[in-house]
Amino acid sequence: MDRETVGSAQSGRLLVEVRHEGSSAVVTPTGELDHHTADLLREPLEDCLAKGIVRLVVDCARLEFCDSTGLNVLLGARLKAEEAGGGVHLAAMQPVVARVFEITGADAVFTVHESLADALADEPPGAPGARESS
Repeated sequence: MDRETVGSAQSGRLLVEVRHEGSSAVVTPTGELDHHTADLLREPLEDCLAKGIVRLVVDCARLEFCDSTGLNVLLGARLKAEEAGGGVHLAAMQPVVARVFEITGADAVFTVHESLADALADEPPGAPGARESS
């Protein structure tokens, strides 16, 4: 398994870690995603896309809050990833965060997975760095 920590950024309320898993970048925000912290998520997502990593998995297991600004960051990354032939996958959303996506209808435009393992297992066969079945 290709596991490389790419980096992290932190404010008082949000920590964002990025690592590679196969052909995906796993982006893990921890804390509150809102108007004041949105750039801490936007920048690593855009950096991954700029480097040609177009399959982004956002591990939401430790995301405690997401407002409309945070939602817009994820929607913007989704559009850019899809234009490049990839996508943004959301994994392990807490109920309070999932509710924001349900209310706005955004859950219909993302691929949502129950767990990070499910999101990573859903990697298309033949993708660069994808795990082969034996």
